[in-house]
Amino acid sequence: MAETVTAQGDDRALLERSSVQALLDEVRDAVRVEGGEVEVVNEEALRGEAIERLVRAAVFGADEDVRDTARWIVGEAGDRLGVRPASIHELYMARGRGEVTGFTVPAMNIRASSFDTARAMFAAARELRVGALICEIARSEIGYTDQRPSEYVAVMTAAAIREGWTGPLFVQGDHFQLNAKKFRADPEAETRAVKDLIREALHAGFYNIDIDTSTLVELDRPTLDEQQALNSRLSAELTAYVRHYEPAGVTVSIGGEIGEVGTENSTPEELRAYMDGFRRELTSIAEREGVEAAGLSKISVQSGTSHGGTVLPDGSIADVAIDFDTLRTLSRISRDEYGLAGAVQHGASTLPAEAFGSFPEVETAEIHLATGFQNIFYEHPALPAELRERMYEHCRQNFPDERKPSDTEEQFIYKARKKALGAFKRDLWDLPEENRAQIRGSLREQFAFLFRQLRVDGTMDMVGRYVTAPAHRRSGPSALRMKAAADDWDLSD
Repeated sequence: MAETVTAQGDDRALLERSSVQALLDEVRDAVRVEGGEVEVVNEEALRGEAIERLVRAAVFGADEDVRDTARWIVGEAGDRLGVRPASIHELYMARGRGEVTGFTVPAMNIRASSFDTARAMFAAARELRVGALICEIARSEIGYTDQRPSEYVAVMTAAAIREGWTGPLFVQGDHFQLNAKKFRADPEAETRAVKDLIREALHAGFYNIDIDTSTLVELDRPTLDEQQALNSRLSAELTAYVRHYEPAGVTVSIGGEIGEVGTENSTPEELRAYMDGFRRELTSIAEREGVEAAGLSKISVQSGTSHGGTVLPDGSIADVAIDFDTLRTLSRISRDEYGLAGAVQHGASTLPAEAFGSFPEVETAEIHLATGFQNIFYEHPALPAELRERMYEHCRQNFPDERKPSDTEEQFIYKARKKALGAFKRDLWDLPEENRAQIRGSLREQFAFLFRQLRVDGTMDMVGRYVTAPAHRRSGPSALRMKAAADDWDLSD
């Protein structure tokens, strides 16, 4: 028998067919792909070895066709099991109207060993019936953790499937930020880079995006309106861009930011200057384009924290005094005057445990948590010391610019070690299951603690009342379509 696939590129086509077919064969007892449709034939098998195989292929597949196919199957399987990307916008608008209160939504940057960390998160969420939670990744994290949006959504979906959690899946682009230095050198190129990332993220299922142009606040201007003018204008421009490309039936939840994290605390006057300018700019764009454009759902402010915390010479984290009065006041203004859900707190995961219960008390809408989970991972006794040291040496060799002249070794390592996560992604994934399970156990306890403190336990039904996760079916990857076509060809002499 002679196989005649195409007149050109036979070897590539055969390779695509064989590698994609091998993946399909490995999971056929759990999911079946026929005619561009994914059928879950054994849910128990899917939640076990099959999803482990699929997510590994989605991340480490030998070629792009295998990775794309695995990501597509994971997404379609998630759809069948009730795990769909969604926007939290409508829940936040209900909060702005005063219909729901008394909780703070955790937005968690899953960056270290993402599948295991997300499994721990969803395990705790399933047990506590948490629906109001956000998985997020920042523009900078996408680079140093080596996780493009389509991979990230697949990993979050696979973790939810693995742990039996169901519900609208809120995936967020955190700090889709304009770099001030790059913007000043070439405004058009830097703005285009963020717009390109927005489109990539929307296509992958990021239906929640935090636009951060607060880096461009011009504090040397004489009035607050002038200081916030560029921030307001570019936030409105990027919001309109999101609205133009968001999928039909989805109103993406968009956040703005008035003060860069780690700077002076925000004020009511700054909030009003930014929001009034933003509304004027967005209205102008909408009128010019002849469209309606929904605005923001929340506003990020500065109240005393910094990303990752302030590192002391011995590597410990300095105590931080959060200005909860600022959060209360700015949340109230954003709701009462602008109809938003409230203020957003960044850089909070390294705060003392007793601080977290105060956020829902002052009606903080959302809190961003990242470094604390990474710290648990790096400092866990189940992480082999030899691997940890190799990761630290990688930082010493590749990121010397992260070390300030006054930094101790402990301060340097603490700040730089996040940048080893992408280079060692496979090493972390390949840890023995016993080690991974121990780390997941510690992370799960921390997630459960935070969910209770932020009062999002038991929020599944509330989320279900306000949020609809639309079905956005996508055709299978090109390699899968080639395979289907090949299966129909007469390969006989």
